Amino acid sequence: MKNKYSPMAKWTLVLVGIIAVFTAGSAFAQNRAIGFTKGQPFSEGYVAGNTLYVAGQQGPDAHGKVTGTDITLQTTNAIAAVKKVVEEAGFQMSDIVSVTVYITDLNDVPKMNDVYKKLMADPKPARATVKVAGLIGDAKIEISAIAVKH
Repeated sequence: MKNKYSPMAKWTLVLVGIIAVFTAGSAFAQNRAIGFTKGQPFSEGYVAGNTLYVAGQQGPDAHGKVTGTDITLQTTNAIAAVKKVVEEAGFQMSDIVSVTVYITDLNDVPKMNDVYKKLMADPKPARATVKVAGLIGDAKIEISAIAVKH
């Protein structure tokens, strides 16, 4: 016995198959490390689906040093480092939905906020600011972020 499908049913099945292949392919292609150096214990960021997780970024000066630099420069450079990871992953700063700021001195929060307000896209993402006892390299600030592609 020979099955007969209407031409519309055949095209619908073909279209559903094509959509399934492209959807599965793009979902797998999205899971990737950003800024990973073999032998290092972390990546600068990680894309999982439509979400980017940005590792904590510090704000060293042009010579890679944070010691002796003020909170304004460190905050500016930390946000620039976040931006670099975000853009390398194919996202935009306006895709950031959550930020965590780790800071060693609560007296630095007003200056950090001045820089943050200027450099972070509106509307500002949700944010937690946490005082920590210390950061690697004696940094004063470290910023991590989560971005979701709109």
